[in-house]
Amino acid sequence: MSGVRFLTVAADEGELRLDRWLRRRFPQVTQGQIEKLCRTGQLRVDGGRVRASTRVAPGMAVRVPPLPEPAPGETAPPRLPDADAEMIRRAVIWQDDHVIALNKPPGLPSQGGSGIGARHVDALAEALRFGRPEKPSLVHRLDKDTSGVMLLARSGKVARRLSEAFRARTTRKIYWAAVAGVPSPGRGTIRYGLVKAPGRGPGGEGERMICVPPARIDDTPGAQRATTDYAVIEALGRRAAWVALVPVTGRTHQLRAHMAGIGHPIVGDGKYGGSGQVNAGDGWGASLGGEISRKLHLHARSIAFDHPVTGARVCVTAELPPHMARTWAALGWRASDAPADPFAEGR
Repeated sequence: MSGVRFLTVAADEGELRLDRWLRRRFPQVTQGQIEKLCRTGQLRVDGGRVRASTRVAPGMAVRVPPLPEPAPGETAPPRLPDADAEMIRRAVIWQDDHVIALNKPPGLPSQGGSGIGARHVDALAEALRFGRPEKPSLVHRLDKDTSGVMLLARSGKVARRLSEAFRARTTRKIYWAAVAGVPSPGRGTIRYGLVKAPGRGPGGEGERMICVPPARIDDTPGAQRATTDYAVIEALGRRAAWVALVPVTGRTHQLRAHMAGIGHPIVGDGKYGGSGQVNAGDGWGASLGGEISRKLHLHARSIAFDHPVTGARVCVTAELPPHMARTWAALGWRASDAPADPFAEGR
């Protein structure tokens, strides 16, 4: 192992997450190791404790503790299983020389972490080089059980520009979900704050977000303001609804917690009250039973963004995953009946 080093983020590295910056310099270090170094205070930025998700910028000093050396002769990451490489390549729904868009399958984590293992989008992106020397990098994430559009950057410069666009909220993401009951009014904005409640596992596993009424956000330690727009596209009587969701802010589990917070949890969401099998009307748990899958019914349907190189507005749409497509068919909902942007009128 090497000794403690103090490294400066270079000007051409731009602004990016600490874990991604570290893995670019030390590809042998795993995500789990990075998170442990952060938890124990061994990895620091400008002298302060950090998380793996902390953003570093040019000029910042990073304290890097002793790290494992690459294995003798190791010059490339382990070869991906052929089935995994083929799966992630089939998930590509749009690409050019600068950006790749995936339709992420449900159940596939975006990146590694405690208990995640080695099979996640960030690792599988090795199969998406398509002749380029640099592995595509994530610029945003989806929850493990959420499917849909994800963008990957094919260079550090493009990654920085896309990350800046997400922070500036010039990108527009529209999600589709099936929820319990029918929200009223049919179109509105949810402004509950969110505060993290720790999980019960030894490492805090199972943490969840708790909704905080807007008037109490400033008085609730750790609470963050969060905003979600919603619009009902179609309803099944009073039992369930197909809704479009736009996360104006990007908090952890925001859409799931917000829909549960207004009494309409997403179908199949066991963490936020959507796994009940008894349908007693509005405000109940969100599983419809019968032939309806118990998997989470939340899908990143589309993303619109300004291309980081050409400046052209690009919109990418992802087809529903199989379990949601079966639900839509069973309930008589047709994707072709939905407007591309249910919020466009009156915006």
